[in-house]
Amino acid sequence: MPAESVVPPSGASPAETSWFEQYFPNTGAREPRSWLRSSAPELSLNGQWRFRYSTRADQPEDFPAPDFDDAAWDHLEVPAHWQLNGYGKPAYTNVQYPFPVDPPFVPDENPTGDYRLTFTVPAGFLAAGDRALLRFDGVDSAYRVWLNGTELGRATGSRLASEFDVTSLLTASSDGVNTVAVRVHQWSSASYLEDQDMWWLSGIFRDVTLLARPSGGIDDVFVHADYDHRSGQGTLRVECPGDGWLTVPELGVEAAANESTEIAGVEAWTAENPRLYDAELRTAAETVSLRIGFRTVAIVDGVFTVNGAPIKLRGVNRHEVNPDRGRSVTESDMLADVLLMKQHNINAVRTSHYPPHPRFLELCDEHGLWVVDECDLETHGFFLNDWRANPTDDARWEEALVDRMRRMVQRDKNHPSIIMWSLGNESGPGRNLTAMAAAAREIDGSRPLHYEHDWSVPDVDVYSRMYAPHDEVAQIATGTEPPLPDAVADRRRRAMPFVQCEYAHAMGNGPGGLLEYQQLFESSDRCLGGFVWEWIDHGLRQLDSDGRERWGYGGDFDEPLHDGNFVADGLIFPDRTPSPGLLDYAAVIAPVLIEADPAGGIRLTNRYDFADTSGLTFDWILEAGGVELRRGALSVPVITARGSAVVAIPEEAVTADRIDGERWLTVRARLAAASTFADAGHEVAFGQVQVPADSVPDAILPPPADVLPVRVGSQIVIGPAVFDARTGSLLRIGSLAVLESPRLDLWRAPTDNDRGEHGQPVEPVWRAMGLDRLMHRIVSVSVSGGSLVVRSRVGAARTDLLFDVQYTWTASGEAGVALEVAVSANQELTAPLPRVGVRLRLPRSVDEVGWFGRGPGESYPDTGYANRIGQFAATVDGLQTPYVYPQENGARSETRWVSLTADDDRGIVISGEPTFSFTARRWSSEQLDHATHEAELHDEDAIFVTLDAAEQGIGTASCGPGVLPQYQLRALPEPFRFAFSAV
Repeated sequence: MPAESVVPPSGASPAETSWFEQYFPNTGAREPRSWLRSSAPELSLNGQWRFRYSTRADQPEDFPAPDFDDAAWDHLEVPAHWQLNGYGKPAYTNVQYPFPVDPPFVPDENPTGDYRLTFTVPAGFLAAGDRALLRFDGVDSAYRVWLNGTELGRATGSRLASEFDVTSLLTASSDGVNTVAVRVHQWSSASYLEDQDMWWLSGIFRDVTLLARPSGGIDDVFVHADYDHRSGQGTLRVECPGDGWLTVPELGVEAAANESTEIAGVEAWTAENPRLYDAELRTAAETVSLRIGFRTVAIVDGVFTVNGAPIKLRGVNRHEVNPDRGRSVTESDMLADVLLMKQHNINAVRTSHYPPHPRFLELCDEHGLWVVDECDLETHGFFLNDWRANPTDDARWEEALVDRMRRMVQRDKNHPSIIMWSLGNESGPGRNLTAMAAAAREIDGSRPLHYEHDWSVPDVDVYSRMYAPHDEVAQIATGTEPPLPDAVADRRRRAMPFVQCEYAHAMGNGPGGLLEYQQLFESSDRCLGGFVWEWIDHGLRQLDSDGRERWGYGGDFDEPLHDGNFVADGLIFPDRTPSPGLLDYAAVIAPVLIEADPAGGIRLTNRYDFADTSGLTFDWILEAGGVELRRGALSVPVITARGSAVVAIPEEAVTADRIDGERWLTVRARLAAASTFADAGHEVAFGQVQVPADSVPDAILPPPADVLPVRVGSQIVIGPAVFDARTGSLLRIGSLAVLESPRLDLWRAPTDNDRGEHGQPVEPVWRAMGLDRLMHRIVSVSVSGGSLVVRSRVGAARTDLLFDVQYTWTASGEAGVALEVAVSANQELTAPLPRVGVRLRLPRSVDEVGWFGRGPGESYPDTGYANRIGQFAATVDGLQTPYVYPQENGARSETRWVSLTADDDRGIVISGEPTFSFTARRWSSEQLDHATHEAELHDEDAIFVTLDAAEQGIGTASCGPGVLPQYQLRALPEPFRFAFSAV
């Protein structure tokens, strides 16, 4: 159990703890340097530390003394966050600071953690003349460090490393005991610089290491490995502060440090071919292992190039998060992220909004990801106060901001994967950005600079925007965007590459509009591409009051100020399961575009920036009505980067046996050999081409049957269907009871994008229209000719928007019944509708679902690009998508027919004309609407089925543009038909 909070001492003076409220309180740390893999000894100090938690900062400083008795203290793992281990609570805000905006001061209520660890140094760890450094890779947010009772220094910059020289204080004998003590404060002046959109979590959350620094060793290294794409020649120079000898065995390089070496015939490093050369830099005292990638980044005539070729960033913004450990991520977390990205065709990462753990950058080097490395800076909360006192434009903060930039660039400068430095995020404009840019360029002038929050871009090299709508991206792509007031600045900006550093907000169901964005990016060399916001939902594992496990978000930890589930906006769920959004993104950015050629055949376009298609194999599958007929290999010539080719539809597919049903040819591109991120055969792209069929497609409904309605007591029978004669309600199909007859459905549980917190909300309009509370009135029930006709009027309390609905039932085929639904409104619709269709309720035993249409995953008018036309099967539970915040999900679109059957084989088959979308759930849309966590959803002892003739798209209005016009449901559809038959 956590120890009791320490009671503040009486009479404590605030001045005693004011160090962390200085504009730049750092003292004692060494100059920053690169993160190296060295032969010199090192000792990990990760593990169980003694820990004491206090609710305030003004505590006695008695604990650093080696003889201090900490036996009553708790144990806390390092690295970790204390809020996730029973001390205080996590808190989530997006923009707003969770404390008064009174820079550089913070409240007296300042949670503080005291850490102590005793350790011994292994024999031989230090030789005569060696130095020892104590390195902290990440501590949130301000800390003081002592060794053996002597203070080493003070540091801020939570996601940045600090090293302290402990040579004179360390007891280096193996039988001597050392005591390291650390005091960490949750709030400090640095907190004003770290207002990133994420959980506020504190403590020593990255590694702590004792490093031996040998006399005559290699304190720092700067690898310069340029590539000339015209000659194929590499130029290598490895800087270090003293003498050293460089060897690159594979290239035959033997050279002195700090000397330039020309190397013919090197392979360049790219995200598509992350070619690394193992090297060593040696002195008599130390060997440093390096992994060198040759590449050159340049902006040429407004186009961002690597190794002389324009590139497209098909990227994501990545926070570091684990549902149990917060930002204290493990190597397995980092590797899982990189492999999932590569497996889903992602080629770039923006490290939002701070430098990541150094190991992540190594993984990007190894597996191939372009990286925009971002400084640990965000002051977004000042926006709510009109940017008053914003540190970015206050000279008193300059040293702190420049220090952060220098520490990032120095730590990460040797990674070939990093192609841009970013000054930070959402911090407004200001003079200190200019100073940061100058500091970065002084260290490393080889990489362009990025920053988004000043659209006049005075300090950087690319024009960056967030959530620019499609029409604005189209203007920028064609150079027709509105000009800046300053003509010189305007010319400079128009000569820059354009990047969407955030777009397509992946919150909940969605994002929609991905395809149209990607088409715009591909349309212009000026467009560098973009980074979807964001990679992962930041849900924290939690038990609710009923003991059910759930993903916690803002407000679930009793925060007085929070931003709800806005922290759950990723392409993967908190447990790193891919969402439909990630699958869609992978399809939209696939490296090969496979489509029908207008002139006939199949067009394949290579969208790799460097690689040809020799590393891929292609195959085809022919299906009729979703049933496989034939398959084979597809002969495709090697297509150069950004090239295309047209191949004929295989003769075997054209001459395949004729059977009923639509005929679809699916072509797949797969890895020919195993890569670092996937096995051979991994699918990277697919496309479908419809092949003409001899027979009537499945989508056409059975013809009307010559069967008249028959009155049997209080019921009307039409073929296998039984109706209530008074209400016209469908009671049964064959032997299957219908618990609720099909009736008009216009509502869906709003998605995060429908709610449009930072975009274009439609949910409030829908609720004002009463679509969430529709009431139905039967106007008439009659038998007319061979049909049962039910007329109804539908509306909501308070409003006079009414819908007239006519349900017409007739016999269909040999053993079925057809429903035609005609809907009209009594006034013009002023907003798009969520959906237009019918809902029915079936017994809960109807659990097995099969369908012919788009699948296997969910799809909406502007999503579902990962799905293909075919036959699929799932359980009702398997149709659901477990978004962190419950909402509309699980629709299967372009459906020709769907079957719902029980274990006893009783069931129903529903066909549509021409196609429809369906959902099947154990709960109603109303329950889905009111639930705030998936764990709250409960079985309502029925299966709720929706059959939609038309739906509203999804868009990305949770942060960004709403649904594109072509995907908005602004008009009622023509009368639509379904056919029902018993299994």
